[in-house]
Amino acid sequence: MENTAITQEVKPPNTKKGPVKWLKDNLFNTWYNTILTCLGLAFLFFVFKGVFTWVFTQADWEVIPANLQIFSIGPYPLEQIWRVSTVIYGLAVLLGLSAGIWNGLTRQITVAIGCIGAIILLLPFHIPVREHALIATVILAVSFAIGRNKDNWKRWVVVGWVLSFPWTMMMLHGFGAGTVSTTMWGGLLLTLILAAVGIVACFPLGVLLALGRRSQLPAIRWVSTVYIETIRGVPLITLLFMGSILLPIFMPGDFQLDKVIRAMVALTLFSAAYMAENVRGGLQAIPSGQVEAAQAVGLTYPKTMLFIVLPQALRAVIPAIVGQFISLFKDTSLVSIVGLVDLLGVARSVLGNAEWIGLQPEVYLFVAAIYFVFCYAMSFVSQKIESDLGVGKH
Repeated sequence: MENTAITQEVKPPNTKKGPVKWLKDNLFNTWYNTILTCLGLAFLFFVFKGVFTWVFTQADWEVIPANLQIFSIGPYPLEQIWRVSTVIYGLAVLLGLSAGIWNGLTRQITVAIGCIGAIILLLPFHIPVREHALIATVILAVSFAIGRNKDNWKRWVVVGWVLSFPWTMMMLHGFGAGTVSTTMWGGLLLTLILAAVGIVACFPLGVLLALGRRSQLPAIRWVSTVYIETIRGVPLITLLFMGSILLPIFMPGDFQLDKVIRAMVALTLFSAAYMAENVRGGLQAIPSGQVEAAQAVGLTYPKTMLFIVLPQALRAVIPAIVGQFISLFKDTSLVSIVGLVDLLGVARSVLGNAEWIGLQPEVYLFVAAIYFVFCYAMSFVSQKIESDLGVGKH
C-alpha cells in the first residue's frame, strides 16, 4: 500500500493593516518620527482648540441668517422673488428625474444636495428660507421617485437640461412690465450664473482654439496663437475693466451692452485661452499612429478629430480642465471691482452696515465656506469621472 503525503493548504500572509499597525509603521516607526508626531499633534490641538472656542463661544453668527437672503440673491426685488423660487423648483425636478434615471454620480450629487436642504431645515434660518428648502427637497425626492427606471425619459430630460439655461435667464429677467434688470442680480445667484455661462461657453471655444493652434493652415494657426498668448499675457481684471469701460466707447450711442453680459464675455474669453492650452496638451499626448490609422480606414479629418483624437485627448486632461473650471468659479469674485454685486460684493455691503461692523471674520468665513463647497464638489465630480474612465490606468 502506497504512502500518500497529505499536504495542508497554506494561507497567504495577511497583508491588511489595521489602524494601530498603520500608525506604528508610519507615525511612530522611529524615535524622531515619534517626536515629530507628538509635536504635530500638540500644535493641531492648540490650533483647533482656539478655532472651536472662537466658533462656538465668541463668534456672532447672527449676521448670517439675518442677511441670508442678501447673500443668496443680492438686491433682487422681494416682490419678484417668486421667479428665483420657480427656477430652483424647476431645477430640482430635472435633478430628481436625472437621479432616478441615471445611477452613479448623478444620484450621489442629488443625495448631497438633498442633505444640504435637510441641513438648512435644521439651522436657525428664517422661516421663509426653511419653507423654500423644504419645498425644494420634497420636489427633489418626489421627482427622484417618479424618474426611477424611466429609461424612455432620458431624451426628454436631456432636452430639459439644454433648455434650462434660457428658461432660467427668461424667468429671472422677466418680460413686459415685470422685468428685473440684471443690475438687481447679485449674491450667490449672480456668481453661479457667471460661472455656469463661463464654464459652458469657454469649453467649446477652448477646444476650437486648441485645434486652430495645431491647424495646417497658417492663417488659422497664427490667429489662434496670437489670441491665446495675448489673453494669457494680461490679467483677468484688465479684461473686465476693458469690457466695463472701454467697450461702450466703441459702441453706437444708443446701444447699451448689459454689465452682466460684459462680465460673461470677459470671463469666457479669458478662460478659453487657458482651456485651449489644456486641450492642446492632451492633443500632443495622442500618438500620431492614431491619426494615421484613422486615415487608413478612410475617416475624414473632422471625423478623426471628433471620434478618435478628441475623446482620448480630453480624457487625458480631465484634471486640468476641471482645475480651470474651479479657477473660473473663484475668478467670478473679481466682478465686484467693476460694479457687479456678486457673493463677495454682497459680503462687503453687509459689512458696510453699521449693525454688523467688526464681523469680518464671520462673514468672510461664511463666504469662503460657500466657495469651498462648490469647488470641492467640482473636484469630487472630476475624481469620479476619472475613476469611471480609468484615467491613469492601463
